[in-house]
Amino acid sequence: MTLQVDERACHRLSMKMSFPEVARDLRAILGGKLVAYIGSVTETRAVRQWAEGKRRPSTAVEDRLRLAFRAAKCISDLDGREIAQAWFQGLNPMLDDVSPAQLLREGEIEEVGKAFVAAEKYFIANG
Repeated sequence: MTLQVDERACHRLSMKMSFPEVARDLRAILGGKLVAYIGSVTETRAVRQWAEGKRRPSTAVEDRLRLAFRAAKCISDLDGREIAQAWFQGLNPMLDDVSPAQLLREGEIEEVGKAFVAAEKYFIANG
């Protein structure tokens, strides 16, 4: 039996959800520390405040986290939270041996977004 995931549904969900919902669900999948890392904050308190709607990051960080949610949702739906966490943290040969989390944190979404999505799609298709 081959499991399938609807990447378009993950994308649509990542765009339609409110940002606090994205932060909450991403934190549930990846954990507060990894979300804080991707969001370029030093404390998980900021992530909790995002999830509670008490604080809002910059537009660039929000875009990064929405893209992270899209991938995390698809991968976790297919393979589970632990695999999603490992994918975000592991060195990825499709990303020049940089982890997806580091790529999102350090790169501009306009520059790294296509490579990130391509790596996600490859992983899902060949998992």
